[in-house]
This record gives sequence, structure tokens and C-alpha cells, in this order.
Amino acid sequence: MARGDSCASIAHLKAPIVIVGGGLAGLSLAAGLRNRGVNVSVHEAGHYPRHRVCGEFISGVEASTLEALGIKEVFEDSRLHRSVLWFHGDQRIHENVLPTPAYGVSRHRLDLRLVQLVERLGGEVRQGVRETRGSEAGKVWAAGRVASESQWIGLKAHYLDLPMLADLEMHVGTNGYVGLAGVEDGRVNVCGLFRVDRQRSGKGSALQLDYLRAGGFAELADRLARAMPDEASFKGVSALQLGWQEPETGLFSIGDAAAMIPPFTGNGMSMAFQSAESALDPLTAWSAGDCSWPEAVSSLQASLRQRFSRRLGAAGLLQGLLGHPLGRGLMNGLGRSGLLPFRSLLSLVRQ
Repeated sequence: MARGDSCASIAHLKAPIVIVGGGLAGLSLAAGLRNRGVNVSVHEAGHYPRHRVCGEFISGVEASTLEALGIKEVFEDSRLHRSVLWFHGDQRIHENVLPTPAYGVSRHRLDLRLVQLVERLGGEVRQGVRETRGSEAGKVWAAGRVASESQWIGLKAHYLDLPMLADLEMHVGTNGYVGLAGVEDGRVNVCGLFRVDRQRSGKGSALQLDYLRAGGFAELADRLARAMPDEASFKGVSALQLGWQEPETGLFSIGDAAAMIPPFTGNGMSMAFQSAESALDPLTAWSAGDCSWPEAVSSLQASLRQRFSRRLGAAGLLQGLLGHPLGRGLMNGLGRSGLLPFRSLLSLVRQ
């Protein structure tokens, strides 16, 4: 009997997989495994639909990754972004076009569509279920970043009636940076990473505006103040660690639970899908009894290191550059003189 026929005939004997965390990585992995006949349940602490602190800008993911996971259909009506405009404070310093279009879609819509897809494929998604970290066989940890002491805070909100100057706007200031990208229904997602400042005050979008004004984003803050914020979409997150998340030995981690790239790269959502793709083969092999759980963990970790080490290293260096006055001055000078190597920098944080 051919191997493919044999695998199909014993699909019911495959060991099940439990995925802890129903974000992009966990849900897309669940869809990919169901397409391979593996029994999957996703345990998510929250409830859908929900807003998340996220750039909602998907750039750098290959069509082959979406096809391998079987999730390409959820992006069919997403906005496509091409033009990019960089600001240093209130000054425009660089304009460019992305080499390939990026998707613009909210997590509120995308997560819900992925849940529906997983359930349609026969997977189980359990909401309001909290799990403890663990390295037991068959357990995938996709529950997001490792909480740690941090100098950073992420703030996000959607705005209506906000005119855009490009498909993607990136604004760099003295206390951090913020990205603007259109999503569905005429909304613009405004998501920034700022140094924690206990002097900042306000609730919801008012807190975001206070951080912007403190960082020298006066014109942007005024533009947002004239628009209509959706306060229900406002989210904040702190205690975040950028880079590798130092997983426990034996933990099968994907997505932000494995590595978190600085958000200015616009590559975080793509990395979630790519890490799920890297997990497909090891989990399929373990489920079929073709490898041990430690072998599956080792295979995943090697794949993630090979796939992400270069871009995480480059992004970490650039993050440090943007956080230092001399670095921002250098970027400003290169941008205004037309010498900013945008395509080269983009390549460094995509490969």
C-alpha cells in the first residue's frame, strides 16, 4: 500500500494535539494540522472576536506559507498596501513603495475568521480556558510573549474619518514610534511602542495622544484628535520582552511565545504564520508516531533559529538605533538626503 493511502487509512489513530493560545500562530497551526488529518483542540483564555495590540499590517509572508497552512482564503478581501511614508517627528523624511503588497486587516476580523475556519475543518476551539505552561507531549505553547520587566508599552486604537498620507505611515519620535495602516470598514489602525512614562495620563485614546505629544508627534496627535476614535478598540500592553523569549527546555513554542520582533518591522504577524508553518512537519511526524516528542521540539527550535535569527538580530540593532538620539539623527539625515537604504533594511528584517 502506498504511504499516502496508508496514512489516510489510519488517520483516526494519530495522536491529538492541544494548542494553548488561539492567536494567529495557534489558529493557523490548527488549520494546517486539520488539513493533514490531525485531531486538534485550541484552548484560548479569551473570547472572540477581540481587539489586540497589533500593527494589523502583514508584510513579508509568502503565499506558499498561507497555502501550506490552508488559510489563504481568510485574506481574500483584505486591503492591499503598497506606499510607505516615514516621518521623524513632524518631518517627512522618506517615501517608498513595498516590493510586494502587504495585507491590512484587523485582528478583530482575522482571528474570528481563523476560528471559523478551524471549526469548519473539524477542529475544536475552546474559549475562556486557561492552561499552565508545560512541556508534556502533544502540547503546543502559543499563548503569546513571556511577561517580563520592560521599559516599553504598546498602545493601539482604531480611528474613523482619519485621512492617510500613504498606505503605511511610520512615525519616529523621542519616546518611541507609531505606525498607521488602514484596515476594513474605513478604519485606520494606530499602533505604537513607547518608553514607559509614569507622567503620562488619560484613558483609552487620550493616553495614546498624551504619549504622542510627549514624543514630539504634535501634527500626528492633532490629526488623530480631529478623527473619531473607537474606544472599544483601544488596547494597551506592557511587560513585553523583544527578541527570543527563552523558552523552557522541552517547551514546544510558536509565535510570540517563541520570538517577538520589534513592531516597527511590520513583520510580527508574518512571523506568527511562518512559525506555525515550521511546526507543521514536526507535529505531523510526532502525531503519526514517526518521532519522539523531544525530537519534535528539537526540530522546531532548529527550524525557528534558522528562519528567524538573522532578522531578529538585525531588528534588535535597528530598534536600538531608533531608541537613541544619535541613531534617530542619522536616520533623519539619511532620509532627508535621499540616502536611506529602505529596501536593504526591509530585506534584513524579512529574511
